[in-house]
Amino acid sequence: MTGSTLTGERTDLLTTLRLHRGFLRFTAEGLDDEPARTRSTVSVLTIGGLIKHVATTEERWMRFAVGGAAEMEREPVDWLDQHRMRPDETLTGLLDRYAAVATHTDQLITDLPDLDTAHPLPEAPWFEPGASWSVRRVVLHLIAETAQHAGHADIIRESIDGQQTMG
Repeated sequence: MTGSTLTGERTDLLTTLRLHRGFLRFTAEGLDDEPARTRSTVSVLTIGGLIKHVATTEERWMRFAVGGAAEMEREPVDWLDQHRMRPDETLTGLLDRYAAVATHTDQLITDLPDLDTAHPLPEAPWFEPGASWSVRRVVLHLIAETAQHAGHADIIRESIDGQQTMG
């Protein structure tokens, strides 16, 4: 598919993923680092933390799409740290990393030869034992994950200064 014009399913998947990424990125628009670290609800979630989490999640799932569970798990994840914006991190840095991950994902969705290629899921209590996911299912999961967290970020941003993504 390299070099070709995308049509059909891949266009739909990429367009939808990009739309929800845009909603998430919009929640950070005009913020400095401190508001991006702000917990404006009882949740531990912050706008910076959500952007960091979604980037990490997208990167890991696309490694799965290419090489399965072993590739996905080749680097350990600090499950608590991935949801918070550390003092040494900047919103600009997190957004830049998210953009780089998104570019890589978009290229993989464009170039992978078959969206039906599937790999067994890693063992985890939240996955059905022995289940496999196709590349298509991974991309659908990323769309759902990004949309859900864009909504979380929108609530957090509205709590900080009243800005709304859709309002």
